[in-house]
Amino acid sequence: MLIRDLAIIGGGPAGLAAGIYAARAALKTVLFERGMPGGLAASTEIIENYPGFSSGIGGPELAQNMEAQARRFGLELVYAGVEEITRKDGYFYLKTEDGEFKTGAVIAATGAKPRFLEIKGEKEFHGRGVSYCATCDGAFFRGKRVAVVGGGDAAVEEAIFLTKFAEKVTIVHRRGDLRAARYLQQKARQNDKIEFVLHSVPVEIKGEEAVEGISLKDIRTDRVTDLAVDGVFIYVGHSPSTELVRGLADLDEKGYIITDEEMRTRTAGLFAAGDVRKKLLRQVVTAVADGAIAAASAEKYLESL
Repeated sequence: MLIRDLAIIGGGPAGLAAGIYAARAALKTVLFERGMPGGLAASTEIIENYPGFSSGIGGPELAQNMEAQARRFGLELVYAGVEEITRKDGYFYLKTEDGEFKTGAVIAATGAKPRFLEIKGEKEFHGRGVSYCATCDGAFFRGKRVAVVGGGDAAVEEAIFLTKFAEKVTIVHRRGDLRAARYLQQKARQNDKIEFVLHSVPVEIKGEEAVEGISLKDIRTDRVTDLAVDGVFIYVGHSPSTELVRGLADLDEKGYIITDEEMRTRTAGLFAAGDVRKKLLRQVVTAVADGAIAAASAEKYLESL
């Protein structure tokens, strides 16, 4: 069994920031990430509201910089998923794909995953026209028509990004007004490649071997019409990844981890940071702040043992 002072689960901005602060504090720290470091930020083409970058910075570039910085301070990164957390005799035992780890404290920075529409055709055409990441898959739709479902910042940002490749991008939103920031709305409305279908919800994604269209219902009239598209990009929110800590932390009605201002959960030694936590704003800047606070709180806790 491998022993560490602190384990961080999740390599997004919150987890990497926590790793930077913990490693600088000379805590023997391991970070587990089952995929690519950077989390959702790494799949965002450009981040314009992170302080210090007057012209914005690419999400993948920011994630790479954070990872390199964490490694420079000695953070141990393990590319494996954590399958189970148990608590015994004041320690945490983490069962992972790389063996079992024993730690004095844990920071859950597991983030959130895309929410599904749960309509016919969504699961069947996942990877064959249905996507949740424009930065990952946008280039496959060069010269084609796509629909973006959602009206928040992520949906509008990705719709704008998709105009680099697609011939036409249709934003589908259930309300009459978008929820995205005014700046993004204005930018989208000024783009000739973007059109809007409002007061509408998708009811089915159609096709043979790949996506060929999407059926939309006008919520005011219940009238259903078909829109011919080659791809559907879905941005209707996220669900927190809290499966590992359900028995150790209190969750709100939406499943987000409840913490105090020091990122502490109801279990001593277990902290949470980033998008997985209940809070007002889920952005890179707040995730990084959460991670720094969680690391400082973990250090304080470990010193008290």
